[in-house]
Amino acid sequence: MAWLRRIGMRGVLVGWLFVLSAVAYMDRTNVAIAGAGIRDALQIDNIQLGWVFSAFLVGYAVSQVGAGWLACRYGPRWVLAGGVLWWGLFSALTAMVDARLAHVLMLLIVIRFALGAAEAVMYPAGSQFVAEWIPVTERGRANGWIFAGVGAGAGLSVPVLTWIVTHLGWRASFWFSAIVGAAAGLVWFVMARDKPEEHPLISREERDLIVATRVVEGQRPVSSHASWRVAIFNRSILAMTASYFMYGYVAWIFFSWFYLYLAQVRHMNLQADAMLTMIPFLAMTVCCLAGGALSDWMTKRCGSRVGRCGVAAVAMALTAVFLAVGVHAHGPYTASLILAGGAGALYLSQSSFWAVTADLSGERTGVVSGVMNMGGQIGGAVTASLTPFIAAHLGWTAAFDCAALLAVVGGALWLVVKPVPPGAGAGDGLRTDAAALAGRE
Repeated sequence: MAWLRRIGMRGVLVGWLFVLSAVAYMDRTNVAIAGAGIRDALQIDNIQLGWVFSAFLVGYAVSQVGAGWLACRYGPRWVLAGGVLWWGLFSALTAMVDARLAHVLMLLIVIRFALGAAEAVMYPAGSQFVAEWIPVTERGRANGWIFAGVGAGAGLSVPVLTWIVTHLGWRASFWFSAIVGAAAGLVWFVMARDKPEEHPLISREERDLIVATRVVEGQRPVSSHASWRVAIFNRSILAMTASYFMYGYVAWIFFSWFYLYLAQVRHMNLQADAMLTMIPFLAMTVCCLAGGALSDWMTKRCGSRVGRCGVAAVAMALTAVFLAVGVHAHGPYTASLILAGGAGALYLSQSSFWAVTADLSGERTGVVSGVMNMGGQIGGAVTASLTPFIAAHLGWTAAFDCAALLAVVGGALWLVVKPVPPGAGAGDGLRTDAAALAGRE
């Protein structure tokens, strides 16, 4: 298998994580695409629909640390496969909700909460995989591919799910998502292993390369005694968690409300202009890949302070500029294109978040990344409900201006992050905080 030798088993598995990431975002954005149909069928309003959006994100957020612990304890192979099958089940249950049922709104909220809890395993488990399978110098690109699935899944699902909703009804879109998710999870279980040492198809050369380069020189594992407190109280992790809150707030404006914003505020025919609604998500895909490659390249040449922190800070500042300019643009097409630039700029920073958590935490990556991702999903839950509230009382311009301000704050928080310096132990920052904690006991 010459192709396997060229890209390596780690490349194959990262590629399938891209697919799982795309499926995950298709499953969570279909509720926005089907939102009008759900609202009419279940006789709810936009504010209540926002509660449904938020229910997913709250379930997703509160389950992050537990999902990270499961990935550390049982490995990404079993945890991801089980999670994908579980979220497929709750996608199917979403399709079964009927207006004739008692307390239908609360039932839908509970189902979406459970779906969010199931999907919580995706990125902590993926981050745990990166820590075990990917050399340190390749982590920006690997995370770039994994998170490029976010834009690909959200973007490509727009024309596909729009067609399904238009021709087959909103329930069919959830059945479609459930079937695709179950199939993707089964493929992952068959082809993946938790560590390269366990995979029967990996070459000896690739295995030896990964084992020799997946830990920064001098890194010592963080002790299990301190791991939970270190994950929560480390200064860099806290700063990234706060920044990821801002990141999640901005990102979920696109996932939750951009579709309805173009239809209701910019008065665009989204069936005729379905391609236009894909542009923000395609920009996310391209910029996520570019940001990962840029982060690795800059880190090799200028150090991790510039390559990880600098790229993220500048990207979030650019996001604020695009949002502020785009929402004030007069023409609907001009506005949508500029706002799409904001989505792309935001995703230039994605790889930095996840690469730094893997570098800092080593074998505890699942837990640490879960803590950080919890912050991002809380931000998403806030925007799912707060954005329509701001829009209703102050207008959509104020809603996007608020997101731009938060992007500036998120970028500034990267100035206090201490990434692993070249040649230093990846656990230095965590070991320092662990020692401080131990000294206070």
